[in-house]
Amino acid sequence: MQHRKKKRTQVSIRVLQVGIIILGLIMLGRLVQLQLIQHDRYGPLSRQNSLRQEIVTPARGLIYDRNGNLLVDNQPIYTITITPASYKKKNTPILAELLNMSVEDIKERVKEAQTYSWYRSSRLFTEVDFKTFSIIQENIWRLPGIGHQVESKREYPIDSLDASHILGYLREVSKEEYLGTKNYHLGDKTGKSGLEMVYEDQLRGEFGTKYIKINAMGQNLGSYQDGAIDEAPSKGADLLTSIDTDLQLLAEDLLKGKIGAAVALDPDNGEVLSLASAPSYDIRKLAGRIDSTYWVDINSDTTDPLFNRAISSSQPPGSTFKPLMALMGLNMGIINSSTEIQNPGYYLRGRRYNDLADPGKYDVKKALQESSNTFFFWLMDKIATTKGLNQWHDLASSFGLGQRNDIDLPNETKGTLPDSTYLNRVLGEGKWGIGDQLSLGVGQGFVGTSPLQMALVAAQIANNGYHVQPHLVRAISKNDGTKLQTAPHKEKIEWLSKRSLKTVREGMRRVVTDGSGRYYADLDSIQVAGKTGTAQNPHGQDHGWFISFAPLNDPQIAVAVLVENGGYGSISAAPIASLMIEQYLTGEVKRSYVYDYVKNFEPRKQTTDEETPEVQTDD
Repeated sequence: MQHRKKKRTQVSIRVLQVGIIILGLIMLGRLVQLQLIQHDRYGPLSRQNSLRQEIVTPARGLIYDRNGNLLVDNQPIYTITITPASYKKKNTPILAELLNMSVEDIKERVKEAQTYSWYRSSRLFTEVDFKTFSIIQENIWRLPGIGHQVESKREYPIDSLDASHILGYLREVSKEEYLGTKNYHLGDKTGKSGLEMVYEDQLRGEFGTKYIKINAMGQNLGSYQDGAIDEAPSKGADLLTSIDTDLQLLAEDLLKGKIGAAVALDPDNGEVLSLASAPSYDIRKLAGRIDSTYWVDINSDTTDPLFNRAISSSQPPGSTFKPLMALMGLNMGIINSSTEIQNPGYYLRGRRYNDLADPGKYDVKKALQESSNTFFFWLMDKIATTKGLNQWHDLASSFGLGQRNDIDLPNETKGTLPDSTYLNRVLGEGKWGIGDQLSLGVGQGFVGTSPLQMALVAAQIANNGYHVQPHLVRAISKNDGTKLQTAPHKEKIEWLSKRSLKTVREGMRRVVTDGSGRYYADLDSIQVAGKTGTAQNPHGQDHGWFISFAPLNDPQIAVAVLVENGGYGSISAAPIASLMIEQYLTGEVKRSYVYDYVKNFEPRKQTTDEETPEVQTDD
């Protein structure tokens, strides 16, 4: 019995010994894993009691115009940081007093920083004034875990330039953004509109890291290992844009006090020379720490200054659609340059459609010159009954209507270009007919376009029928000195003929020399071609349009202008476009009387036909 008990004891001891040996081997293996295999991962954690890792924000890329003028720069600002693991809650009243803030605000920001990371330094407050920044520096010994750094915010060197709908603004990233990606940290800012948003990945650069020695109080004792393991930040890439600053300044000036937009393109390649939307907003008040009162004001403003009308609005184009109608009729073979119809002053198809153009015979050039509704009602009637609405839709869409044209700005609208499927959905299958289609021929009814789309129409008529992609950035200049040229597409619109384009260009030239555009759009030294338009608006005053390009035989600029509630396009939109053409092609505005007229222009009151001014046609 005693022998068995002794033997059992020996077995237990051996089991214990084996267990100890196995446990030792496990601990040794884990030690090897931590110290050797996963040293890079756990080494920094072991130094947290003596080191602080800080993220270094890179300088954001700059933005230039086509001539190398700086549009967006960086300005230094002061930031207070916190490392929650080293911070002591008892110091919150001291910190609140030094920052002249409430204890509740401090607690909320500290809690947010703790949610982000206990051990990483993150922003507590940005854009602190230099006096407060200095006070924090002087008292840093009392505030373990509190640090500071110099960062930057956006600055706009050209004081009079707005360009807010082009450039866009930055906002602090949301909790979801910085927790959901390694690309952002607490307090980082990201582009929320304009080029700042579209080119965020290129502009923001790459973060760096530095390690700081600290004492038990959390005070900075200098760089660890003289910065040997630090990683320098990489500055963001610069954007080289196609914007002509002088033209942009003029467009913004001419639109002040109005609601509308102006877009100017290089017809050869789609480069945006100018893009202005009114009303606008003060981009400087959204740089750095946002003026909360101003932010509430512009968001509650009924004119919606944040809305980019140049690319996001969708309005009936009115008679500016007629040059495209003429091209479709010519290329379908329904008309030729000699085809004439009799205009009695109206078009009769089930009901009477009035025409303000004088009665008489009209070919396509005269119909464009005088903006005869009758001619284009008749033409749309022929297209709808012989070719069908869907073929009309397909030809018009090749000009960039009813679709996005991939401009490098957010929120571009498709607009509306109806086909049979659309009308079936809106009006009901079998419940629409020729009456619903006739108005499309004069740019009314269900068709809706943006100023950008109509600028493209003008550009593509000017450049002999090549569809171009509108774009603002010509090249991206990287931090290493290399430049990446953008490659926007350009392709021939196959159904167009040179003969039909020549006919329509001549008709648009006659609009400016002898038609509704002759009063403000004609330039003595430059052959301008264009088309006025007045779009019916069921909610108030009619909208004024003008599309144009110049010079006629060597087009270098195409412009579209929309003045909402401006009445006739010939007196509201055409003067603005002509001044922009004059500025771009001559370098200055000499016609001060036209400039003064535009600056003093106010949306006109609706008139009856009998009250129509002598100088006006239907446009």
